[in-house]
Amino acid sequence: MSLISQNLQAVHEAIALSAMRYDRNPTEIALLAVSKTFGPEQVVDAWHAGQRAFGENYLQEGVDKIAAVKCLLADQAASEQPVWHFIGPIQSNKTRPIAEHFSWVHSVDREKIASRLSEQRPHELGPLNICLQVNISGENSKSGVHPDEVLALAKQVVQLPNLRLRGLMSVPEASDDEVVQRQAFRRLAELQQQLQLQGFVLDTLSMGMSADMPAAIAEGSTLVRIGSAIFGKRHYAV
Repeated sequence: MSLISQNLQAVHEAIALSAMRYDRNPTEIALLAVSKTFGPEQVVDAWHAGQRAFGENYLQEGVDKIAAVKCLLADQAASEQPVWHFIGPIQSNKTRPIAEHFSWVHSVDREKIASRLSEQRPHELGPLNICLQVNISGENSKSGVHPDEVLALAKQVVQLPNLRLRGLMSVPEASDDEVVQRQAFRRLAELQQQLQLQGFVLDTLSMGMSADMPAAIAEGSTLVRIGSAIFGKRHYAV
C-alpha cells in the first residue's frame, strides 16, 4: 500500500469518526482530494486507491494535469475517470478553459463569471455544477460574495441554461479554536438553509479542509476539501 493510499484510508477514518461524534452519516460526506502542486502520478496513485474527485486551484496547472491524467488512465472507462473540481479564484478572461475541462466549480462569486461559464460550457458535457463562494468571515483578502448578496446571485445563476447550482462554498478565516470554526461554518449552513426555504434545490455544502474538517462536519458539510493530509506537504515554486 502506497503512502497516499495509507493517507486516504486515514482521512476516511477521520471523516467517519467525526461523523459518529456529531451524529452524521459518513456516507453523506464526500471527499475532494485537493491535488494542487502535486503531479499527475500522485493523482493516479490516489485514483488507484479509490479516490475519484480531485480539486485544483490553479487553472493552467489544472488543465495540464487533467490532460496528463487522462493519458495515464486512457484504458479506463469514461465512468471511471476522475471528476475534476475547480476551487480557485476565477478571472473573467479565464472562464473558457474552466468551462471546458472541469465538472464542478466551487468559486463562483459574481454574475459575470457565472454567465461566461454558462455561455462557454460545451453542450455535450452537460450542465456545469456550481457552488457559490461566500466570504463568510468578511476578509478583504478572500474571494467570495457577501452573505447579504447570496440570494440575488443564486437567483441569477439558476436562470443560466448550462449551469446547475448545487450549493455553497467558503474558506473561513483561519483559527485553531473549534468554537470559532464552527461559528463560521454554521453561518454558511444557515445561509444554505435560507436558500432552500426560498425554493432552491441544493445538496452541497463545500466546507472544511485538513485543519478544520471536524468543525465543518459538525455543522453539516457534505464535501470536505483535503490536500496535505492526503498528498503530504506542498512545495511551492519560489
